[in-house]
Amino acid sequence: QVQLQESGPGLVKPSQTLSLTCTVSGGSITTAYYYWNWIRQSPGKGLEWLGAISYEGNDYYSPSLKSRTSISRDTSKNQFSLQLSSVTPEDTAVYYCARGDYMKNYDYRGQGTQVTVSS
Repeated sequence: QVQLQESGPGLVKPSQTLSLTCTVSGGSITTAYYYWNWIRQSPGKGLEWLGAISYEGNDYYSPSLKSRTSISRDTSKNQFSLQLSSVTPEDTAVYYCARGDYMKNYDYRGQGTQVTVSS
């Protein structure tokens, strides 16, 4: 059973960088052919895919957020991380990490972490 757990600050000030980490247990982030994703859901909106890092370490981003997003991994800790820069209150959302395939079919997802952008 694969488990994912998000961690990071719940409150970020506008213009700062949001940083979250996803710790994975029960499976390796280097196992072919999985992609490790960051997704968010804002109040009243659907799920929004932010980006992913592949089992090979290649990163992929949503075109609308690419200029502000960076995803990295630490294979020694079996973790992957999200950085979203220059945040605004519109980035307030519940952030999830999830395992999926190249078609963004997710089979495991973390419980989510609320991040609020406010001064």
